[in-house]
Amino acid sequence: MSTFVQTTYRESEFGVPTDLLAAGTSLENPYVYDSAARELKSMAEQGLVKIVDERVRRGEHDQLINHIRFARLR
Repeated sequence: MSTFVQTTYRESEFGVPTDLLAAGTSLENPYVYDSAARELKSMAEQGLVKIVDERVRRGEHDQLINHIRFARLR
């Protein structure tokens, strides 16, 4: 089964910065978005993507990624 992140990755163009969009998807929930962004970061560690931009919201008890942009490498 393919995740939303894997689908976004496959649909992105090589080398073109792509935002992981939340609007209109299950990623509107900040915890779900953070989880998806961390999946992208894992893909970056595997050399599949490069993280171009990342923004973190710092709360009292947590730090959630609330925006991430990547470029597909492979």
